[in-house]
Amino acid sequence: MAATAAQTAPGPGVGQLIQVIFALLLVLACIVGGAWLMRRYALVPGAGNPHLRVVSGVMVGTKERVVIVEVDGTWLVVGVTHQQVNLLHTLDKPADVETTPATPAFAQWLQAAMAKRKTSL
Repeated sequence: MAATAAQTAPGPGVGQLIQVIFALLLVLACIVGGAWLMRRYALVPGAGNPHLRVVSGVMVGTKERVVIVEVDGTWLVVGVTHQQVNLLHTLDKPADVETTPATPAFAQWLQAAMAKRKTSL
């Protein structure tokens, strides 16, 4: 009896199935990681409250930050730790400060990151 082409063609092997599952998990991890980074570093302009914006921030420890927050023309210097947020100082908004957000638009950030990558290669 002669075997037909359909009977002799190998089906997807276990190795191919593992490879597809691994690729799917990698894509999902990239999506979740990208979303976390965008939230963490405020790369989504206008995603927050329009009456409240973070002007600047600096890490002073592994989980501690000092952040300047603008609320209706007043700057609040805030200490942010793992467990609490403390008001450190209140300032009037300086007149010479530009009104654009501290973080650039995503397109500008992406172009800068791609330019850095090209120069490092």
